[in-house]
Amino acid sequence: MATQFTPFYSTLGGLLIGMAAVLMMLGLGRIAGVSGVFGSLLTLRLDRDFVWRAAFIAGLLAGAFLAVIIGLYDPASVTFPAKGVAAIVSGFIVGIGTALGGGCTSGHGICGLSRLSRRSFAATIIFMLVACIVVFVTRHVM
Repeated sequence: MATQFTPFYSTLGGLLIGMAAVLMMLGLGRIAGVSGVFGSLLTLRLDRDFVWRAAFIAGLLAGAFLAVIIGLYDPASVTFPAKGVAAIVSGFIVGIGTALGGGCTSGHGICGLSRLSRRSFAATIIFMLVACIVVFVTRHVM
């Protein structure tokens, strides 16, 4: 399995994510953790928070759609090895992990680290260690 090296797009994406996190903190005083934003959106309370949360998620989807339209991204290039029940169970496991961990990788790794949160520092170390182990096992053991 080959992995593409895309330093320009990776750097650009990181800069855009960082700017979005800063703008959200400055503009709304909120952390741009996607699982928290999306999870709170699911409560269906139609208050002021619902509006910005819906706009945030719509912006994520619109950005991906725009990348496809202008040719920066080919959605056919994305494949998911898990199908059916395995994909559903995997999604629930990720959801449970973000609930138990108090946030997702974007919330802890981008927003939490920039605020010097000890909890986010610990969570990010755990995310990265587990990711390294999973990559090693799936590429060299299985």
